[in-house]
Amino acid sequence: MRLAFIRLCVLSAFLFGGAITVLAAEKTYTNTIGMEFILIPSGSFTMGADKNFEDAYDDETPPHRVTIAKPFYLGKYEVTQAQWTAVMGSNPSKFKDLNNPVEKVSWLDAQEFIKRLNAMEGHNRYRLPTEAQWEYAARAGSNTTYSFGEEADDLGLYAWYGKNSGKKPHPVGQLKPNGWGLNDMHGNVSEWVQDWWGERYYSYSPVSDPTGPSSGTHRVLRGGNCEFSDKAARSASRGTSPSDHQDMDNGLRLALSLEERAEDAIGASGLVSPPSLRLIFYIPYSNFMAKNSSP
Repeated sequence: MRLAFIRLCVLSAFLFGGAITVLAAEKTYTNTIGMEFILIPSGSFTMGADKNFEDAYDDETPPHRVTIAKPFYLGKYEVTQAQWTAVMGSNPSKFKDLNNPVEKVSWLDAQEFIKRLNAMEGHNRYRLPTEAQWEYAARAGSNTTYSFGEEADDLGLYAWYGKNSGKKPHPVGQLKPNGWGLNDMHGNVSEWVQDWWGERYYSYSPVSDPTGPSSGTHRVLRGGNCEFSDKAARSASRGTSPSDHQDMDNGLRLALSLEERAEDAIGASGLVSPPSLRLIFYIPYSNFMAKNSSP
């Protein structure tokens, strides 16, 4: 443990100009319109699916290692109709219920919602997650077909999908969350992510923080939805649609970027809003080495 801590400090000292700087962030955050966010840690995972082990489509292959280099916040729930209406002033959904996820929104509609919410809160840190961030969060440390394991028979405990939904969305958060506390990552509504879709993108995507092809005709949707089968609700499953397409199955979940500024926390009390990586302690590197070097 001591050696790991020293390595962390040495790396931090190198990165932050000769000083030991330890940063942290609140595990949860609630914004001005009641959106709840969960802190997703940085880390690595295997993205995509292996046809030898699951019934995967071609665009989900090959499975490949991906690193998410920085922590970020992700919505605990899909954006609800109440939250959408608070920002946009109207509700486009077919199945009206303020606690339901908003639907019948295009990728372009989602960008306008994000633009207005950022303006309301005076920053530019709300966004859609990248496809890699979405799958990383959906898996929640698992490498199985679903975040909870391999058995589709258990999917109804976690997801509203074709077999249990009555072919309509349901209020968010009614079923079990995944291992990181995120609800409805499987099923309910398909969720827009930021990336363009590319059928063979996985064969050449970068290892660190991939953001999808540089251009395209369709954007990516993730998670399956209330009309689709269990196959579409798999963690690796990918959907695609034109950016301007509005469908009763399509909604969104927001990401919130952390701002890596230790000075945000200096002299502050309580949670910095919106959340930032916060200074926990700062020790000159030379002082640390003097105290911890061998005689």
